[in-house]
This record gives sequence, structure tokens and C-alpha cells, in this order.
Amino acid sequence: MSSRMRQLVWSQLFLGTALLWLLFTLNNQAWAQDKIREAPAPMYRDPIYDGAADPVMVWNQEENSWWMLYTTRRANLPTQDVSAYYGNRIGIAATKDHGQTWVFRGYLDLEFERGWNTFWAPEVIYHNGKYHMFVSYIQGVRNHWGGASHIHYFTSENLWDWEHQGPLTLSSDKIIDATIFKTTEEKFLIWYKDDSRGGITMVSTSDDLINWETKDVPAIGGGAHEGPKVFEFRNYYWMLTDEWKGLRVYRSEDLQNWEKQGMILDKPSSREDDTPSGAHGDVLVFGDKAYVFYFTHPGRDSHAVTKPEQSFHQNHRTTIQVASLIFDGETLKDNRSEPFDFYMPDLNE
Repeated sequence: MSSRMRQLVWSQLFLGTALLWLLFTLNNQAWAQDKIREAPAPMYRDPIYDGAADPVMVWNQEENSWWMLYTTRRANLPTQDVSAYYGNRIGIAATKDHGQTWVFRGYLDLEFERGWNTFWAPEVIYHNGKYHMFVSYIQGVRNHWGGASHIHYFTSENLWDWEHQGPLTLSSDKIIDATIFKTTEEKFLIWYKDDSRGGITMVSTSDDLINWETKDVPAIGGGAHEGPKVFEFRNYYWMLTDEWKGLRVYRSEDLQNWEKQGMILDKPSSREDDTPSGAHGDVLVFGDKAYVFYFTHPGRDSHAVTKPEQSFHQNHRTTIQVASLIFDGETLKDNRSEPFDFYMPDLNE
């Protein structure tokens, strides 16, 4: 074979190899673009008491990571009646890989008076360089449901150290489960459950987060519910409420008038521990994507009914899950069993 012929053969081999490499690279890029970052299921289980509930997600400005604050029920310690749901502290879990893995970081120290007291369902917003927490508070630990309950206001500069600002004066002394929304008029709205009115949602307004004006008209009436969550997505305002059989969807154009719609998270999922229904959720919106974070009672066939043949732990343990919210042009839906792309971006990206 002549020298020129050998050069031609090597040239063709080189071009062929380069073409194969290019096709391989393009195929890999296309595969990577199509590959979803699947959400973990369960997303989180509390490693101490196995009773994480009522999650709220907040971006930690100092640590550059997402934090989840939640009610810490003592699910693995058999107690009388519902006392495992009292005396709860607020737990902390953090993720540094955009929601794929979560690490328990400890508990918040929120005690402002003597004794062992009860904290439920935190709500946290970041405003004017500070974190503002609105958390349900009941004095002491009870064996049965009851006790005066209020929303207490705390502030922090680092999410660890909280200064107690006092209780809010709202519609009664039987209120829990706050959700806060800042309007375009630099005012704040707070919705919450009022048990003195049969467990419906009331609303109050403020321009300083301390002094609140309450209308005597329910924001959401009807049957009892809890855990309201308000957010903006796809050019509408939305409210989710917990009906103990899934989350009810409400839609609004003005944050005042709410159109009752269907349910989400009301049917069991095929994912691990994602049954029977979703309860007391939080929502994060990133552009055209929205994720709902919620808790489940995976040892039960329905949210509120325990099984007498099971242990206390099996009946009371909870898991935190996440699902994608789907806007169909009219309302919100979910598909808990189908994989979806789950990615919590850094807010400083």
C-alpha cells in the first residue's frame, strides 16, 4: 500500500471516529436533557421520633441551603390518646443537593415561658433582612385535644436564634396553622384555622406584621378543615386546605374571593410510604413549576383512622413527601405516582 493510500485510509478512519464521537456526544446530551431528576420518596423521615408533619420550606440565606421546619410528633413513643401530638418542638432538616437528600439538624429553641409547651405548624417568610415565623402555640402538654391556642410571632437573623415578639391578636383564642402572603400594596395577609367557629379559615390584614385587623367574615367557610396555604402560580392565587382526606383547592384573582375547586393528594400513590392521602402542605413555585410538600400516615388506610391490630408506632409514624402541581388551564392537579423532574434551585443562582 502506497504512502498516499495509507494517509487516505487513516484520514477516513479519523473522520469516521470523529463522527461517531459527535453522534455519541449529541445522544448523551439529548438523554441528559430528557432524564428527570426524580424526587425521593419518602422525601424525609424524622430520625428521632419518626413523626415529621406540617412542613414549611425556607431558603437559608446564611448557609445557602434549603431548610425544612416541621412539627416533631413523637410517633415512636407510645403515649395516652393524642399526647404524642403535644409537647412538640419544631424540627429542622436541610438539603444541600437541591432536595435529593435531607439531614436532620436539630430543634429550634422557642420556649418563652417555663415548662414543656407545644409548638405546631410553623410558617416562615423572609422580609426586610429578617426571618419572620408565625407558629401555633399551646401551653403545656395535654392527653386529649384541647387548650387555648394562639399564633405567636418570632423573628431571627439566622434561622437558629429566635426572638419572641408575642402572640397575635386575631379572631379568637382557638387558632392554629398560619399562612402569610405579602400583597403588592406592601401589606400582609394571614389566614388561619379558627376552631371557635367550627374549624374554618379566617383572614386578617397588617402593614407591620404585629398589629392585625380581622374581618368577622370567614375567608373559607363550610365544613371543618385546617392548614391553609396561599401562593401565586400561573397568574392566579391559590389556597390549599387540609380536609383530612387530601387537600382542597381554591382559586382567586384578588385574594378575597375564593372559588372552591377539586381535591389533590386524595388518592394513594404507588410510591413508598405515599399513602393514604396528603396532609397539611407547603408549596414552592419556581417559574412554571410548582411543588407541594406534605405529610402522610403510611401505616393507615385513611388519614384519621388508626388500626387496632397495629403498634402505636405503625399507626402514628409520618413521612414528608413532595409532588408536582399540574395546572390544566382551570385548576391544579397532581399525579403522585408518575415520576417528575424535582429540583430546588439555589435562590442565589
